[in-house]
Amino acid sequence: MISTNLRKRLLTSLLLFFLFFLIFNFNFLLIYSLIVLGVLSLIEFYNVINKIIKSKFFIISINFIFSIYVTVFCYLFLFFSYNEQLKLILFIILLGCVFSDIGGYIFGKTFGGPKLTKISPNKTVIGSIGSLFTSILIIFVLTFIFFGVYSFNILFVGLVTSIACQMGDLFFSYLKRKAKFKDFGKYLPGHGGVLDRLDGIFLGVPFGLIALATLN
Repeated sequence: MISTNLRKRLLTSLLLFFLFFLIFNFNFLLIYSLIVLGVLSLIEFYNVINKIIKSKFFIISINFIFSIYVTVFCYLFLFFSYNEQLKLILFIILLGCVFSDIGGYIFGKTFGGPKLTKISPNKTVIGSIGSLFTSILIIFVLTFIFFGVYSFNILFVGLVTSIACQMGDLFFSYLKRKAKFKDFGKYLPGHGGVLDRLDGIFLGVPFGLIALATLN
């Protein structure tokens, strides 16, 4: 019997994959999506930081730094998307981030096992390994399908992408824990807020691209 929360999670995931398909094919939708998701991410981040930190100076400083990071991230994402080859590489790494999260969830729920860290009690060692496996697999397979390339270098890109995703996830989970928030928001039924889905992507995509650029 599927729980109500899992049903919501699956439905939202299907809608997000449909959105992924649309923004890959239509740049104008990509622009609007980056603006909306970027703004919502900033709002959610501000709410958490304002809950954790009391000093106005540090609140303004941290929010400013994160705002710059998100702005640069969105701009470069859009900039790369206007080159067809770079766009394909970008979305392959993005899918690596998505499947890192999916793999962690499936492996963790299926096999359980020891907890990974106290920062995020729901994460397990097996789930972390599952994240690595699915991220490496999807990046390797898609790179071979679209570019005809298969090498151990691609496995390394998948590895770096997943590790960065998990680090980003843990960092934002730490912020939620400090603020005593269960989720960053309620925009995505079954998932939480926008940052609950983009936390790993904000680190995974840049580090995946850096790993690829370094190897090439």
